[in-house]
Amino acid sequence: MKRFLVFFAALAYLFLYAPLAVLAVFSFNSSKLSVWQGFTLHWYSSVFQNSALAEGAVNSFIIASVATIVATTFGTLAAYALWKRRGVSLLVLFQWIFHFLHLHLGMPTVILAHISFSLAYVVIVILARLRSFDTALEEAALDLGANEWQVFSRITVPIIMPGILAAALLCFTVSFDDYVITSLVAGVNSETLPMIIYGLARKGVSPDINALSMLITCGLGFFILLAGRLEQKTQ
Repeated sequence: MKRFLVFFAALAYLFLYAPLAVLAVFSFNSSKLSVWQGFTLHWYSSVFQNSALAEGAVNSFIIASVATIVATTFGTLAAYALWKRRGVSLLVLFQWIFHFLHLHLGMPTVILAHISFSLAYVVIVILARLRSFDTALEEAALDLGANEWQVFSRITVPIIMPGILAAALLCFTVSFDDYVITSLVAGVNSETLPMIIYGLARKGVSPDINALSMLITCGLGFFILLAGRLEQKTQ
């Protein structure tokens, strides 16, 4: 039985990572075709000379950074509120923002959309940490004269900080790499890097895209591994 499990696990990993391996190999191919003709780093240098990709990367970085900061802040508070009060809602807030501020499709709507789905990651990670949190520490601080904000900022937050950092890294990774939700709420001059890559890929496979995809995969893969290590510390 163990041998069958190992075999099926190997097939699953092969199915998931074989395309990435092929992508990595052909990102160093000197030919634009799917035939190996020699090793080159030309496509990696051309990525940094493409103005459209640079603009998309800047947009993605801004959106991911703002969404991460806001979602991590409010997600932590939401998780703490759920842990304490068992109830929270953001629907009314977003309805008020769109109705009274008259927002149109663009960077603001993309950022708000990313904040919305990133909050779930923050809440889940922080709640996992809070479930193992010793409430006696808060009670002891209150007995010694601290108020609720002092207890939260000086006792609770430092203890759950590894979970907060893990949630922030997950938020940044998911936000930076998102295409589906962004394509529904993006407007003019708010295209992100995944949207530009998708548009270029529809015209045909380009070595530039292979190189850029490898850079994104390695960068976000590092964030995911780091988030996993931090999340293990919260358990």
